[in-house]
Amino acid sequence: MATFGMLSTYPPAACGLATFCQALRDHLIADDPGCDVGVVQVLDGAQPVSRRAEVLTTLDGAGRRTEEAAEALNRFDVVVVQHEYGIYGGPDGGRVLDVLDAVKRPVIVVLHTVLSRPSAHQREVLEQIVERSDRVVVLSHTAGLHLTKVYGVPAERMAVIPHGARVAPVTPRGLSLGFHKPLHRPRRPTVLSWGLIGPGKGIEWAIDAVAEMRAMGTEARYLVVGRTHPKVLEREGEAYRDSLRRRALERGIDDLVEFDAEYEGDRRLHEIIDAADVVLLPYDSREQVTSGVLIEAVAARRPIVATAFPHAVEMLGNGAGALVPHQDPVAMARALRQVLTVPDVVADMTAHAGVIAPTLAWSAVAHRYRMLAEDVAGAAARLVA
Repeated sequence: MATFGMLSTYPPAACGLATFCQALRDHLIADDPGCDVGVVQVLDGAQPVSRRAEVLTTLDGAGRRTEEAAEALNRFDVVVVQHEYGIYGGPDGGRVLDVLDAVKRPVIVVLHTVLSRPSAHQREVLEQIVERSDRVVVLSHTAGLHLTKVYGVPAERMAVIPHGARVAPVTPRGLSLGFHKPLHRPRRPTVLSWGLIGPGKGIEWAIDAVAEMRAMGTEARYLVVGRTHPKVLEREGEAYRDSLRRRALERGIDDLVEFDAEYEGDRRLHEIIDAADVVLLPYDSREQVTSGVLIEAVAARRPIVATAFPHAVEMLGNGAGALVPHQDPVAMARALRQVLTVPDVVADMTAHAGVIAPTLAWSAVAHRYRMLAEDVAGAAARLVA
């Protein structure tokens, strides 16, 4: 049974890679309680050092402790590297290559971002990362297509394993039970967006959409849950969130828009998701090939309205949600209004999400990583023999 060394940001850091790495570790151990999984924590900016026992050492943006990090990772059968350009030091995160050069074990790199139009240096960094890996994991088929067409990576070097999620249980009739007893529903239906907040999330267009819905005769509470992204907070404080509050006031819907600025724990967050009538992903990005929020929403079998970013097109194209143009509040309002007023639309979205949801369970995702690791470790052992 393979052992795992992981290189990633890690809780208490409040970022997507940190929570992804912890969830993957926890479910690898749940699948096999005897499994050894250690972590080298990447310190992205001023994030706090974890006190968790599984964290063996740290790596910061200046590349300090590179040798110590590699030495810790070399204790395991397989090294799993979570990759985003922004978390490693150097231009376009190039310092991760120093660690990979010092790692002597088979390497699986999980690419959370695969740009379709990278800069010359971004392309060079990613190509070198792939060259130093034994297998590359992408989190969507769209990301895999980018990797093949733009970077020339052969399909046999890739594995498509979705972002994991906690999947809502289902009754014998196929209805979602949710994770917990639902919260008391407010008088108005709830439209929910959640995740780390910052420019590019498109919340301003969602606020405009809520105003458009009121003009159409449908009122809905818009709940935005999540802290400001740490890098945005460091650079500009709460300017973006403040601008959103002003926008709601200017549109005359400050009574409908509510912000919960806390980073919710899993239990509370899933209560909020379960109580929502529709999840809205109004993202500006046309490049986003993976979204943990999207995966969580599908796994929870909630109706979804999303802008047509690549991962949403892939996940919702079968009918599990509605796609709308970017930065188009009128289209958003019409789609939201249809979900909130036409029961058959909700039933259809829920049924289609129910087909996808089991494949997104963290238990299934962790099992696929285990199988991939054993395959990579076995190939490396045969090569040495």
